[in-house]
Amino acid sequence: MPEAFILIPGRTSEQGTTLNEGKYTEAYQTEINTLQVTSQDMQRMGLASGDLVRVWNEFGEVTVPIKASKGDELPPGLLFISYGDKSSRLMGLDTQGSGMPDSKGLDVWMEKAP
Repeated sequence: MPEAFILIPGRTSEQGTTLNEGKYTEAYQTEINTLQVTSQDMQRMGLASGDLVRVWNEFGEVTVPIKASKGDELPPGLLFISYGDKSSRLMGLDTQGSGMPDSKGLDVWMEKAP
């Protein structure tokens, strides 16, 4: 059953490090295409690292593998993914004159991918 979450896309140090090696390297692609979820949320939803989940909102949807967030980096109910193609698909087009669409605090739904 789908559950509501808040998605916070952003940059990570791993993303910056792997960017120096190139955007098409396996390490960079893994970083921008993997969703971080708290272990509590994963356990409650019966998910394990590497499982594919479907994440969607009114702007789009993506299917991505998940991994447990490190330590207490995320509170339950919050998801994180590095900026990239997948995160962009969940952002609206309105930039409110800033040139950058809203990219923080996105209301999304998540479920295990069929």
